[in-house]
Amino acid sequence: MESLILRIKRLLTWWWRMLKAFFSNPLRFTVTAFTQLKTNMSEFRPGGFRILPPIVKNLLIINVLVFLIQEASLRVFHYPLETLFALHYWQSELFRPYQLITHLFMHGSIGHIFFNMFALWMFGSILENTWGPKRFLIFYFICGIGAALCFLGVETIQYHRLTEGYLQGAVSAMELQGFLYSPTLGASGAIFGLLVAFGYLFPNSLIYLYFFVPIKAKWFVIGYIVLELWSGMQNNPHDNVAHFAHLGGALFGFIMLKIWGRNRHRFY
Repeated sequence: MESLILRIKRLLTWWWRMLKAFFSNPLRFTVTAFTQLKTNMSEFRPGGFRILPPIVKNLLIINVLVFLIQEASLRVFHYPLETLFALHYWQSELFRPYQLITHLFMHGSIGHIFFNMFALWMFGSILENTWGPKRFLIFYFICGIGAALCFLGVETIQYHRLTEGYLQGAVSAMELQGFLYSPTLGASGAIFGLLVAFGYLFPNSLIYLYFFVPIKAKWFVIGYIVLELWSGMQNNPHDNVAHFAHLGGALFGFIMLKIWGRNRHRFY
């Protein structure tokens, strides 16, 4: 009991020092934190740690540019590019095979792209520095495409259920048509693959939930996957999040890690 109280006291003291340092000089605190991160991670590759490695940097640029083009097309020409480049159900007349890739670079809102790109930088930078650009890029796209395939598989089951409901009069033609024309977009499937890889390679690294609550990566990943599975199983009609695409990206990421084999060193 005494040891637990002592640990809590040390944790609270550490938090108090961090908060004082941050609010006294936020810029200095941020620079110091990044410098410390760079020092801690320099052991991962002989070439040293890069805060913004080339593949992550180019993915960030492409995603932001595509989002700006999306907004310009909608506001100026009143034409949603999602019709052409977002992922549609494979039996829809709007489906094109290239959408398995192009949907990864499209986003539905500023919040959507911000959180995806933040996660891409946060986890992707560490993974690219660990693996190198080629392996990281392969992993990213396999997770993204795998997420899309899993999502289409789940949608096939849902479509058959809707078709049966339509034949029985329980589902309207408008609802069935809306399913066929509903687009799916975003890099979240690939991001979940990166998240799983981070938790797999660095299981005891701390992730700060809401920037303040420390939690080990392995528990964060497991908890997030369980939450996504539970949310997907709810089948809430008002939920527009592609939970099974996220789970598909996590699954393909885990499979890739197993195929490649675990690194000889365990990172913490």
